[in-house]
Amino acid sequence: MRAMNIAATGMQAQQTNVEVISNNIANMNTTAYSRRLPEFTDLLYQNVQRVGTFSSQNNTIVPSGIQLGLGVKTTSVYRDTSQGTLNNTNNTLDLAIQGKGYFQILLPTGEYAYTRDGSFQLSPSGQIVTAEGYTVVPGITVPNNAVGVTINNNGQVSINIDGQTTPTVAGQLTLATFPNDAGLEAEGNNLFLQTQSSGNPIVANPATPGFGSILQGFLEQSNVNVVSEITNLITAQRAYEMNSKVVQTADSMMQTTNQMKTA
Repeated sequence: MRAMNIAATGMQAQQTNVEVISNNIANMNTTAYSRRLPEFTDLLYQNVQRVGTFSSQNNTIVPSGIQLGLGVKTTSVYRDTSQGTLNNTNNTLDLAIQGKGYFQILLPTGEYAYTRDGSFQLSPSGQIVTAEGYTVVPGITVPNNAVGVTINNNGQVSINIDGQTTPTVAGQLTLATFPNDAGLEAEGNNLFLQTQSSGNPIVANPATPGFGSILQGFLEQSNVNVVSEITNLITAQRAYEMNSKVVQTADSMMQTTNQMKTA
């Protein structure tokens, strides 16, 4: 009875689907969150009668054959990297990337992580850091006597010192892009790590060709569409119910067969 095993793979696939959708909905208010999309593929087929084989000694060819599928499996959970809505916060150290690119973050391990979450703050020493205290590369420090910080579209950080009329350049933010953004490994805390699938980072100043620009006082919102996610959730629920119905039907058919044997 193949139907029971096939339906079981369908239930497992829809369970994964619901888990992905629930994570999207849970992160609908997470800064710069990219919605995930599960992708499925059919399993191997059993050839009861192979297509294209000879069906007689007269060399007549089977036109379609008989192939029985064995179900479905999850192949990947793809990350949708489309731009989220930019929300005006008016906070000096809130930065949004309009276009492609990631901020570079130096982890305590010495590794580099990458994020589009630009909700930055100042450390006790005045360095620009993430909410977890990780340094934003290249490690720009704002002195205690600064009365204002300006970050332009090119990522240049300028500070106004009390008593000085001319702003002082404190540093230059850079962005990183990857040949395959979907190949980045999510680490939580809105951080990603480079992998062999993502390729090596390409680093340049913001607003250069192929890189996004910086918007000060803005944050990128998640790109989750709640209406779409709820619709997908209902569809996944119905698909799960239909697969479970197949399991019940296959079980009923097996019981009928057993009753025939004992009759």
